[in-house]
Amino acid sequence: MGFVLATVEKPMAFPSRSHMVPVAALGMLVAGIAQAAETPVQRLQLGNRISWGIDSRTLQRVSTVGVDRYLDEQLRPDPAAPLPPAIQAQIDAMQISRTPMPQLVRQLEAQRKAMDPIHDEQQKKALQDAYQKALNAPMREAATRSLLRDLYSPKQLQEQMTWFWMNHFSVFSYKANIRPMLADYEDAVRAHALGRFRDLLGAVAHHPAMLRDLDNDQNAAGHINENYARELMELHTLGVNGGYSQKDVQEVARVLTGLGVNQGDAMPKIKPALQAQYRRAGLFEFNPGRHDYGPKVVLGAPIRSSGLAETDEVLDRLARQPATAHFISRKLAIYFIGDGVSDALVERLAQAYLHSDGQIAVVLKQLFRSDEFHASLGRDFKDPIHYVVSAVRLAYEDKPILNAGPMLGWLGRMGEPLYGRQTPDGYPLGQAAWVSSGQMNTRFEIAKAIGSGSAGLFKLDQPNATDAPAFPQLQNALYYQAWQPALSAPTRDALTQARSPQEWNTYFLASPDFMNR
Repeated sequence: MGFVLATVEKPMAFPSRSHMVPVAALGMLVAGIAQAAETPVQRLQLGNRISWGIDSRTLQRVSTVGVDRYLDEQLRPDPAAPLPPAIQAQIDAMQISRTPMPQLVRQLEAQRKAMDPIHDEQQKKALQDAYQKALNAPMREAATRSLLRDLYSPKQLQEQMTWFWMNHFSVFSYKANIRPMLADYEDAVRAHALGRFRDLLGAVAHHPAMLRDLDNDQNAAGHINENYARELMELHTLGVNGGYSQKDVQEVARVLTGLGVNQGDAMPKIKPALQAQYRRAGLFEFNPGRHDYGPKVVLGAPIRSSGLAETDEVLDRLARQPATAHFISRKLAIYFIGDGVSDALVERLAQAYLHSDGQIAVVLKQLFRSDEFHASLGRDFKDPIHYVVSAVRLAYEDKPILNAGPMLGWLGRMGEPLYGRQTPDGYPLGQAAWVSSGQMNTRFEIAKAIGSGSAGLFKLDQPNATDAPAFPQLQNALYYQAWQPALSAPTRDALTQARSPQEWNTYFLASPDFMNR
């Protein structure tokens, strides 16, 4: 067979002929897209990029309402749009849905403290194992819930952007006790995933998962910890060459003193003169007794000494910097287009960001109407999560999976587990990090598992459960209507050599054509 699995075509940058989108244009039609997506193949490619992966429902929706309206629906999704009942039932049954995050964290902290007086090594080891298992359970639920939403939510763009921002504001699940905070953290990010960047930035800055991950709960007057301040500017807003100095890092760290995490029920001891400035929301705490009230200068301008309000002033300033507009715009462009993003496109996106006060949907609308975006369709190599989710979406459409465990395992094997990036920079967005022989071999194994119906996705995640193989019918109307005309000659030739439907499925899901989006 002449099928070459590892063939990857790099996307090229094309000069753009589009104009900048005015702020008021968010509700208008996206100029040029309707003309560029008239065929089923082009609708497939656009739907493949906007969603987590094309399926019959997505293609039908694009074809029925038109590309303009579909994009508008995705950019401004209906908050009430429901998940399928069977999927919602799975999520509702989870502990993370039934127990508020602060309560869950406190329960686990009590479990940890109960080990302190235990001196018997064997007994303590058993208790430690039980504690780690209890910490892992809400993390696994959060990851499962995230994948279920990626697979079945009608708000596909919002779910893609939730992953993007969770990666941008990355936290490492195995640090301290972040694991039971992950679901709530993801909810906070999802709420602003298509909104204003400044609001998203504020939600992250006030969440205990971020404060704990970057050690700001250790940041206090006289004991400055610069970790969060540095990453706030380098990774979250301005970028590494964003025009700030080490002095700015130190000053922002002073601004952030007092922002921390309180897992107890009691208010800390605070001087009477400062008690009115104390703030508490869930596990988030601003303790004015730990705050540095001295004068500060950030990016060349003073910060008013005002306690917690200093954080808002700094976040306002950072969110509105041109460097932030360019940094965020470039990352969005790489995420949706791939390597080789032009400076000209980034400049147009940055202007849309600045003119709209950081409205993410406005920036995306400008991106989706660009010539560079359309030139890249079908040519951007999928990272592991896009490959895994798109394969399951295509294979099973609306059929609810019962066990996300295999998907979580595949992501781990390919080096992109949910919430698993140890460094705060997030997983790389360009294709270079994901093109390797080992990566391709793993994808072929995944394609074989899904294509043969033996992946374990329909085996309940409980002891002694039996598997219920579900053989996907990939040679369906969607394939003949849109996929087949889009395939390259080598892929079509390879598919003709398949000796069984299972082998045909494997070849298709492992093809270079399916590896791209």
